[in-house]
Amino acid sequence: MAQPGRPPYSSQNGAGQPRPPPPQPHHHHHHHPYSNGPVQSPLLNSSHLADGQGLVPGMPTQPMATKNPLYSASGLYNYSASQNVPPFNNYQGPGQTLNRTPVGSSSPAAAQPGPMAQMPSPLQNSAALSTSGGGFHSGVNLQTQTNWQYGQTPLDPQKMGSQGNHFAPTAPTQPLLSSSGNTNLPTSYHYVSSVGGPPVQNSYPKPGSLPLPVNQPTYSPVRPPIAPPTVGSLASAQPSAPPTSMPSQTVQNSPNTQEAGDATPTASDGSLVQNNYDTIEGGGFLATTHTPPTSQNPKMNRHVGAAYPSLPPGYQNTSPPVGPRMQYPGGPQQFPQPSLGANTLTAPMSGMSLQPEGLRPINLLQERNILPPTPLQAPVPNLHEDIQKLNCSPELFRCTLTNIPQTQALLNKAKLPLGLLLHPFKDLSQLPVVTSSTIVRCRSCRTYINPFVSFLDQRRWKCNLCYRVNDVPEEFMYNPVTRVYGEPHKRPEVQNATIEFMAPSEYMLRPPQPPVYLFVFDVSHNAVETGYLSTVCQTLLDNLDLLPGNTRTKIGFVTFDSTIHFYSLQEGLSQPQMLIVSDIDDVFIPMPENLLVNLNESKELIQDLLRTLPEMFTSSLETQSALGPALQAAFKLMSPTGGRISVFQTQLPSIGAGALKPREEPNPRASAKDIHLTPSTDFYKKLALDCSGQQVAVDLFLLSGQYSDLASLGCISRYSAGSIYYYQSYHHQHNPLLVEKLQKELKRYLTRKIGFEAVMRIRCTKGLSIHTFHGNFFVRSTDLLSLPNVNPDAGYAVQMSVEESLTDMQVVCFQSALLYTSSKGERRIRVHTLCLPVVSHLNDVYLGADVQAITGLLANMAVDRSVSASLSDARDALVNAVIDSLSAYRSSVLTIQQPGLMAPSALRLFPLYVLALLKQKAFQTGTNTRLDDRIFTMCQVKSQPLVYLILMMHPNLYKIDNLTDEGALNVNDRTIPQPPILQLSVEKINRDGAYLMDAGSVMFLWVGKSCGQNFISHVLGVPNYASIPHNMTHLPELDTAESGRVLNFITWLREQRPFFPILYILRDESPWKPSFLQNMIEDRTESALSYYEFLLHIQQQINK
Repeated sequence: MAQPGRPPYSSQNGAGQPRPPPPQPHHHHHHHPYSNGPVQSPLLNSSHLADGQGLVPGMPTQPMATKNPLYSASGLYNYSASQNVPPFNNYQGPGQTLNRTPVGSSSPAAAQPGPMAQMPSPLQNSAALSTSGGGFHSGVNLQTQTNWQYGQTPLDPQKMGSQGNHFAPTAPTQPLLSSSGNTNLPTSYHYVSSVGGPPVQNSYPKPGSLPLPVNQPTYSPVRPPIAPPTVGSLASAQPSAPPTSMPSQTVQNSPNTQEAGDATPTASDGSLVQNNYDTIEGGGFLATTHTPPTSQNPKMNRHVGAAYPSLPPGYQNTSPPVGPRMQYPGGPQQFPQPSLGANTLTAPMSGMSLQPEGLRPINLLQERNILPPTPLQAPVPNLHEDIQKLNCSPELFRCTLTNIPQTQALLNKAKLPLGLLLHPFKDLSQLPVVTSSTIVRCRSCRTYINPFVSFLDQRRWKCNLCYRVNDVPEEFMYNPVTRVYGEPHKRPEVQNATIEFMAPSEYMLRPPQPPVYLFVFDVSHNAVETGYLSTVCQTLLDNLDLLPGNTRTKIGFVTFDSTIHFYSLQEGLSQPQMLIVSDIDDVFIPMPENLLVNLNESKELIQDLLRTLPEMFTSSLETQSALGPALQAAFKLMSPTGGRISVFQTQLPSIGAGALKPREEPNPRASAKDIHLTPSTDFYKKLALDCSGQQVAVDLFLLSGQYSDLASLGCISRYSAGSIYYYQSYHHQHNPLLVEKLQKELKRYLTRKIGFEAVMRIRCTKGLSIHTFHGNFFVRSTDLLSLPNVNPDAGYAVQMSVEESLTDMQVVCFQSALLYTSSKGERRIRVHTLCLPVVSHLNDVYLGADVQAITGLLANMAVDRSVSASLSDARDALVNAVIDSLSAYRSSVLTIQQPGLMAPSALRLFPLYVLALLKQKAFQTGTNTRLDDRIFTMCQVKSQPLVYLILMMHPNLYKIDNLTDEGALNVNDRTIPQPPILQLSVEKINRDGAYLMDAGSVMFLWVGKSCGQNFISHVLGVPNYASIPHNMTHLPELDTAESGRVLNFITWLREQRPFFPILYILRDESPWKPSFLQNMIEDRTESALSYYEFLLHIQQQINK
């Protein structure tokens, strides 16, 4: 999912000299010691790419800094070690890499493509608008509630779940006049929590409590729920040419502007309000610095929380703004605040004489059992407990380093990537929702007020991102929860790091759109043969009433083979009417007004159509597929409203626009350099950008037995914020397991909540800057991600750098804001704010490393690298990331050099996780991986929340033949056993046991030859080992305690994810055994090292 625009490689940082190839270990002479081998391709030397060759022709690009290394804007990772692969740092990833305009320039320069200066200060940086789909919150009735109301709704677990990879697009650029008017409009203010109706978002938790994930009531799921994984675009990533045809780079012709109508509203302070999302969300890089009113009293020298003993001292960031960038004439410098001393904010960390556990050096070559038996939790930031208890949940927002390095130099020295992983629209069981016509935001950088701002007194608060002092609006003085006046610091907005605002009309470009769902079905002979239509139509019939929406919901259907068929569902017809358009070179829409119809008014016709569709094409001999023209027609149909297109495709498109040729490498063991990971046409990407401009997202369901060029087709979803589902070799008779998988996943897809016409911005404290985004969307205006649809199962990631030293700061903050239209037609803003401490010592940086987040971010960067350079390049860069960080730790932190391979405790799993990535479908070499399969896995890496990504990469293995209730969880009156997690090695497996391997999207239950009779009869329900069927995939529900425990455990694991893992039950010579063994990460395969060999290889490189 490559995003447009990445600067060419530049080998600006000591990465020039080649790192010698790893010496051949003696014990396996005929294999390469390392699966990508010592032979390097000439591609790996970055020098010839420095001038931007090797571009995908015609790729829309964005202005970028040529030197942004992958890790950071300023070369976070200056590798000085010699090596032959450009490490991730001097690679400018196909995530979307951006450049910032200097802050004060409110000139439209930003809209001009062309190189720009690096953005001076990070804060103006990106604000992300996180969109929350409002499928479920019904009934927030604004009019009737004139007084403050506050209701608590019980959670209805049936309504949630979470579903896989969605992608997200973007909105137009233009200099922002930051319309600060909405901070001071008088308003009536309800704090409404919805009563009745499925309450996903509206129950208001006790102040300070963190939102719990929806589908796991208070227990921690399989992998500790983590933050969003990283997404971004993968397909056409190449170092980019100068921006040529950047779509809607200038605002004049952007569809978002046109929708807004011509009226130019003015804010209450008289400033002009621009007609586009950028302005609505407010203040990207170009936010103008407002001069604060001069009436502030410069002599005030009150102690920080003096008026507010209840405010923990950590709230105030005592530092005056540093650096010449944003001037605050008469601003915060005039209120010198007593320095708080490091220990008020951060738990005492100085004088490292008592070495914390995280820094204990571990010799990886000696400590065999380093995998914890319980799911690894995200590290807890080292903050004062009063602040930490208000912090954002790591399931929603997670940083690769929980101790932020004070300078870029310190970050470079640590050789670890700095970035955020987000899961912004996750289903939550508790989400405070605030209804008010005043949303309090910083007048300068447009940050939303949050728990980490400081109140100088009752009437003024200081922004925690840019340090500007702002006035507290009158209506914010009243607290709806306590019904007390004069305690602004106790308002829900200042007590919750995750909150949702009901947005007033100034946050809309047009009236909120209705939910519109269009289904596009491949009905060629090949498609009919798979039998998918009956499953899809039946699932749709069963869930028609559960589609998120209201009385305005619209729905339509298009089918295609070599021609395109529309269906008129006009009220009053006795049956649906089919209209065929055979001119696929110039598609037009017949009778547009009857093709998308109101779901409630035409329900009977819709049900008729769904019942008859599967039979209509059974005798079709049409083998051609005109997917491109069908999508063009769907786009024309949806453009007036926006909405979601769900397209089902079973083969390579063969005629009309977007037709593709088969190009799969004939030799399955082709070298890593010859694998086609880039799109073969830009047709699907261009169409996706058109869709994005009209608030349309396209979700692709690929059900195909042969090569279908997912690298090209996937672009339609990648850039329009869609999701991709892939069912390899789907067939209703030959592959019945996939039928169940499609039914379950489609039900989740159809019923999960959805947000329409959304934008997301991520802002961070002045001094930090965001330079690359990963996920499915398209960044149109430097830092605003446009998401025509947003779903609860999509994850995103960003890479950051430290642009200005953070010396005077004790903490930094990050805020994502997602502005979206719910399926009930409400405009909402979901805001998450994360606060982390700043450190100045290298050992503290290692102490706060989050190894799962680091691996997740590296995986995203590696996908980008495989597409823009080559697979072997990406693999080498992953290995180098381990070598460089452990080498830096050894040389700069360890005082006593000891033999062995030393790692800080926080990074003890780093080599294991990277080895797991190298053995994963996206990056493995030397095995017969189908190309579409590999591409699909790469799509998942870029679009899944971190918790699912980790599981897919490093499965969990449990012994389950003797489950007990010891340590079990109690969930909805079910007892869920919690067996310990085992290492992924055959040596952990005994032939007298039974083992469950949970690999995310698939599960294996391996039964040993001498497994106890008890398990075989009480769980598998067969008389003896020999009678276990070879193709068993379901456990019988037996009336035994053993059966109940195993089924409860497997069901509980399945409930925590949006996709449905098939369960394969294996005995000795099962056809599934190779897949099971392939996941034994720590063991050797013919094409990859064992964990121990990998550690020796790392040690060898470090010692060179």
